[in-house]
Amino acid sequence: MSSRAAEPKAEAAYVDTVDHGVQEKNIPQQSELMDDKALMTDAQNAENREHEMTLWEAAKDHPMACFWAFIFCFTIIMESFDMFLNGNFVALPAFKKRYGVYVEGSGYTIPTKWQSSLFQAGQCGAFIGVFMAGPITNRLGYRWTTLLGLVLMNATIFISFFADSLAVLVIGQAFEGVPWGLFIANSPAYASEVVPLVLRGACTATLQMAWSIGMIIVAAATLGFNKRTDQWAWRGPLALQWIFPLPLMVLIFFAPESPWWLIRHGRKEQALRSIKRLARRNGTQASAEDTLAMMERTVQIEAHHGGEPSLLDLVKGTDLRRTIITCLMYASQNFAGNLIANQATFFFEQAGMSTDFSFKLNLINSCLQLVANILSWPLSGWLGRRTIYLGGTAINITLLFLLGICASIPQNTATNYAQACLGVVISFVFAGAMGPISYSIIAETSSVRLRALSTGVGRAAYYAAEIPMIYLASRMLNPTGWNLAGKCGYIWGGTACVCFVSAYFGLPELKDRSYRELDILFNRKVSARKFKSTVIDVTENE
Repeated sequence: MSSRAAEPKAEAAYVDTVDHGVQEKNIPQQSELMDDKALMTDAQNAENREHEMTLWEAAKDHPMACFWAFIFCFTIIMESFDMFLNGNFVALPAFKKRYGVYVEGSGYTIPTKWQSSLFQAGQCGAFIGVFMAGPITNRLGYRWTTLLGLVLMNATIFISFFADSLAVLVIGQAFEGVPWGLFIANSPAYASEVVPLVLRGACTATLQMAWSIGMIIVAAATLGFNKRTDQWAWRGPLALQWIFPLPLMVLIFFAPESPWWLIRHGRKEQALRSIKRLARRNGTQASAEDTLAMMERTVQIEAHHGGEPSLLDLVKGTDLRRTIITCLMYASQNFAGNLIANQATFFFEQAGMSTDFSFKLNLINSCLQLVANILSWPLSGWLGRRTIYLGGTAINITLLFLLGICASIPQNTATNYAQACLGVVISFVFAGAMGPISYSIIAETSSVRLRALSTGVGRAAYYAAEIPMIYLASRMLNPTGWNLAGKCGYIWGGTACVCFVSAYFGLPELKDRSYRELDILFNRKVSARKFKSTVIDVTENE
């Protein structure tokens, strides 16, 4: 049984703080909370229980936590859908004939500047969205911020759907990008906060699965529409975007708010209700009280090092190191073969496949990525975050250089198929290793206090890297550009090497660490390669 009463403490034992227009009530004084032996015992019991849980036990005890984590992660499907839709538009015969230019020997093609603009516009909008996400989430919470994003998404789709020129379509993509930024900043943070420690890797990895599901829908839709010769060849797939926001709005309206967010805002009773909603119905009151105590303890340890969170806090003290890791992990997603997956259909065409076969191969590629995502769930429970990331990056470095070699030798049907197959395998490895584990690392690296801000700034680093890389990728593949086809493997292999070296020296092992333990490890400035072996006692707060 819990050693504390179920009722919240008296109001007099707490202080009020006001900053940036946000009022936080019922927050215990640091010294008072740490001197509360009953609370500390409950917090330690809860943390020990989370360390002892197996992946299967945690999933059985917290089915609703897994469900709500998946629902929030599923909002990413809208960014995925649009990103891969643009990648397929440049390969659609009707779209190319309507908006492209004729190139001798290649037929109609979308000029490089418009091709890269289509890919970059949404990312520019999302860049703005991720910076908006932190302050809005700190004020409204994950639930209402996501609902706001879904309302905006529903409205901005109209611009793209009714666009009658590439310029208007680019503008529509930019507006759609703003809610993407809200979704991608909040989803990994929310998922990591509502599930037990052992489930964090698997549940945040569902973000990558949402990307794959978006790819599959796009691949199936464009395969079905690619033989049309009228405007519905591209307007039809654009209209499919409306199938996502309304059902997600209904579901998320009934979702519980993150108990960590509620604790940070002094709403203990609501946090306790959220904890109970996220666990099994037959969970004990004592178990919920212990979990609440564990959250209070961690929040107060962090509050001791800083008050109301702000963007400046991300570059102060030990949080600077955590911010750098988050930003580099996000940015590195663009440098290890992911952009080949983002333009898979166009890549297959440039590798020598027919248009119809390229669309079919893209659908197969998308389905294989979903399989890889599912395989990543148990993998994240068995292997460490650092091990998975370094191993996956090393494999893709090898495959990318092989791709470049295949494109450099005299070309025939066999080399064309080899390049296409290597493109599929590179996408598979990314979807099963670096892609999903990156989201786990990003969610776990930041402190609880700064998580909403940190994931937003980290994603901004992703877009800052992706926008020029999209232009570079388009130049490498486009017949009106450098027309490198599979030789782009040399370039992406080189950038992947940089990712591997920086991760080897800078990426710590985060698996099986509570948020309290991670705070202590970062505050002690433990080197990345010693994180795994450093022992943190359950009684330690500093």
